[in-house]
Amino acid sequence: MSNPTTRANPNPNPNPNSHGYEHLSHWFEQLAPLGPPRPALERSRDADVCIVGGGFTGLWTAYELKRADPSLDVVVLEAEIAGFGASGRNGGWVLGELAGSPERWAARSGRDATVALGRAIADTVAEVGHVVEREGIGCDFVRGGTLQVAQTPLQLERVRAVVDHDRAWGMGPQDSVLLGAQDAAGRVAVDGVLGARYFAHCARVQPAALARGLAEAVERSGVVIHEHTPVSRIEPGAAYPSGSIVRSRFIVRATEGYTARLAGLKRALLPMNSSMIVTEPLGESAWSELRWDGCETLHDGHHRYVYLQRTADGRIAIGGRGNPYRYSSASDREGPLPRQTIDALKARLVRLFPSLDGVAVGGAWHGVLGVPRDWSPVVGLDRSTGLAWAGGYVGEGVAAANLAGRTLCDLLLGRDTELARLPWVGRPARGWEPEPLRFLGVHSVNALLAAADRREDASGRPAVTARLARIISGRDF
Repeated sequence: MSNPTTRANPNPNPNPNSHGYEHLSHWFEQLAPLGPPRPALERSRDADVCIVGGGFTGLWTAYELKRADPSLDVVVLEAEIAGFGASGRNGGWVLGELAGSPERWAARSGRDATVALGRAIADTVAEVGHVVEREGIGCDFVRGGTLQVAQTPLQLERVRAVVDHDRAWGMGPQDSVLLGAQDAAGRVAVDGVLGARYFAHCARVQPAALARGLAEAVERSGVVIHEHTPVSRIEPGAAYPSGSIVRSRFIVRATEGYTARLAGLKRALLPMNSSMIVTEPLGESAWSELRWDGCETLHDGHHRYVYLQRTADGRIAIGGRGNPYRYSSASDREGPLPRQTIDALKARLVRLFPSLDGVAVGGAWHGVLGVPRDWSPVVGLDRSTGLAWAGGYVGEGVAAANLAGRTLCDLLLGRDTELARLPWVGRPARGWEPEPLRFLGVHSVNALLAAADRREDASGRPAVTARLARIISGRDF
C-alpha cells in the first residue's frame, strides 16, 4: 500500500457535472454528478412556514410539517444546496444522545423530564431508520451501535464512569454496557484495547446521501426548496433573501454553524470546525484482521477524541477537531484540509490500528457545526413573533435534527405533546463573548485538552489541564 504523504491533495478536482459541490466531502463525491441546483427564489412570495436552512434541521422540519398537514405551504431557503453544511460533511453517526449533561437538563425541568428526553433521542435512531425505509433513501443505514474504546487504565476508568452515569439516568444494560478487553476486541480489534462502552442507539450512515434523499422526499411531499438563495436577515413575519422577501406567519431558523451570517446573530452559535479524512478501500485481509463486522461507529478515550466509521465502500472515515475556530466566527470551510491536520488524523488512526500505517488517504475535508454558549442544543418557538429555532447540536446533530424537526412540528401546529414538553424546548442560550475573548477562549480550551492528553498518555494520571478546560468552557467533556 502506498504512503499517504505521496498524495499532496487527497481531494480530487471537482467534476464539472457536479457544479463544484463534489469536493465538499467524500460523501458528496460518492453522489456525483449531482445535477444542477434547484432554482433560486426569483421573486417575493408568501408561505405558511418559511424555513431558513436546507440541512437536516430544516429538511426534517419540512418533512414532518407536510406529513402532519399536507395543506401547509412550506418553503425552504438554502444558501447553497441541500446538505451543503455539516449535514453532508459529518462522520455519519445517527447517535441517540444529545450534547449537554443530564444534570443541566434536570436543573431546568426535573429528573423525569430529563429521562424522557434521553429516551426520546435514543428512540430517534429507529425513527430515522423507519423514514429511510419508507422513503427508499439509499444511505447505507446500518444500526450497529457505537463503541467508546479505552487503551489505557485511565481511559477505562472514564469509560466505566460513563456507563455508571448512564445507569443513573435511566439507561439499562440493553442500552449501555461496559465491555471487557476480550469482548471489546472481539467487536473491533483496536490495538491494546482494555475495554469499551457499547451504546446500542447509534447507526452508521452516508450523511450526504441521507440529506439529499431526504430533500427529494420533502419535495415529493409538496415542499418547495430554493437553493442558491442566501438569507441575510430574518424578523417576525419575514425572511430576506437577496432582492426579495418571503412573508410567513412562522420563520424557522435552521442555520446551525452558519447562524453567524444572519444579521444580529453573530454571537448566537459559534462555528466550530471539524475535520475528516477517509482511507482508500481496505482489502479483505485488512478487514479480517480488524474484525469490524458489526459496522459500529467508534471513538477513542482521549479528551480530544476522534470518531470513526466503517464505510459501505470498505474504507475507514475518521474525524476530529483540527483547528477548531476561526476569528470572528468565520464559517467558510470549503478549501483544502491542511496537510498538518491530515497527518494528525492519520496518526490517530494508526494509533488505534497500527496495521494501517501504510494505507493511503483517499479524501479529506472539513466543515463547521454550531455550538451554543451552554453547549446544549435547543428547540423553541416564540408564538408572539412567529420566530422558531433549533440547533446547537455540538456535532451530534444527525439524529438530534430529526427529533428537533418533530418537536418543531408540534410547536408550530400548537400541539400539546410529550415532545413539545421536553426540557430542551426553550429560549436559546446567551450569546458568546465578543472577540477576541471567544477566539482566545476556544483555542485555550483546545490547547489545554491537547496538553491533558499528552500528559495522561505519558504519566497515566489525570491531568489538571482537563479540569481547567472544563472550567473555562463551561462544558462537561
